[in-house]
Amino acid sequence: MSTISVRLPDSLHNMVREVAQQDHVSINQFVASAVAEKISALATEQYLGERAQRASDVKFRSALAAVPDVAPEPFDQ
Repeated sequence: MSTISVRLPDSLHNMVREVAQQDHVSINQFVASAVAEKISALATEQYLGERAQRASDVKFRSALAAVPDVAPEPFDQ
């Protein structure tokens, strides 16, 4: 495991401390989870961007044409 030193404004540090206490976790655990969440969001954005680059209008329209043309169920309206 690695150790890093991060400088935070006092106001942000106080907010992190409060949220960590409310979640019953250490500040280290909270920050590690926050970093993991941000990396996951960025990786997802990159993945979806790469998938979008491979998109095909023809394949999309073909898949859409295979969907039955019926009214939605009441719970889907």
